[in-house]
Amino acid sequence: MAAGRIAVLPADDRGRPEDGDPLVDEEQFGPALPIIRYSDVEEAIRFVNDSPNGLGGSVWSSDIAAAKKIASRITTGSVWINKHGAIQPNVPFGGVKSSGLGVEFAEEGLVEYADIQVIFS
Repeated sequence: MAAGRIAVLPADDRGRPEDGDPLVDEEQFGPALPIIRYSDVEEAIRFVNDSPNGLGGSVWSSDIAAAKKIASRITTGSVWINKHGAIQPNVPFGGVKSSGLGVEFAEEGLVEYADIQVIFS
């Protein structure tokens, strides 16, 4: 492939990724995203929260109020509704569980780079 060109592969729905597949179990940092089927919302929430990873997640729904209720039950540092990965420099961004400690961005992120000194007298 020539420099500066990007290859886009079509979605592959022939396989069904499942728990135990690296694409499912490992934290995603690339252009691949597993789509997991579930039978009910409670099963989906359990599946997400059982993961050792917790950087971010997304809830997709035409019912925004229901999506917000589901998002509040997901154990990740960020949860987006009907989008994914939309970070903003004025909002803290960080993960939970095995997805890191601390945050970036916003005032909370700046504090991560500060050293605190306490002087007792």
